[in-house]
Amino acid sequence: MKDIAGRADVAVIVHDFYTKVRADELLGPIFNEVISDWDEHLERLIDFWEMSLFGGRKYTGNPLTAHQSADDKVGNVITPYHFGTWLNLWFETIESHFEGDNATIMKRRARKMQTPIMIAIFENRQGKV
Repeated sequence: MKDIAGRADVAVIVHDFYTKVRADELLGPIFNEVISDWDEHLERLIDFWEMSLFGGRKYTGNPLTAHQSADDKVGNVITPYHFGTWLNLWFETIESHFEGDNATIMKRRARKMQTPIMIAIFENRQGKV
């Protein structure tokens, strides 16, 4: 297998991953409830991961507030287990297509983002008590 080399490779990962997420018993109901325009969502995430790996300024957005809003929309049901399931699917997807430094970086960055996003979700819930 080859390493992730550019936007087209990132797109392969993002599309395959979200196909799995949408079908997953735990994650599918949440993502399918929150995301109304899948084409736009996938393009935005391709932008995000392309920027994360290769630089540039294509991505605009705030992942923390996006996840807080998503949690609100589904009734504050997102748990660390959801994040673990997401991360396992992410790793599985990357590993089924690519190997090498960029694949490792992409997995590491996803793992590092998990904690701040979870904290933001739980802080957002505390602000509503």
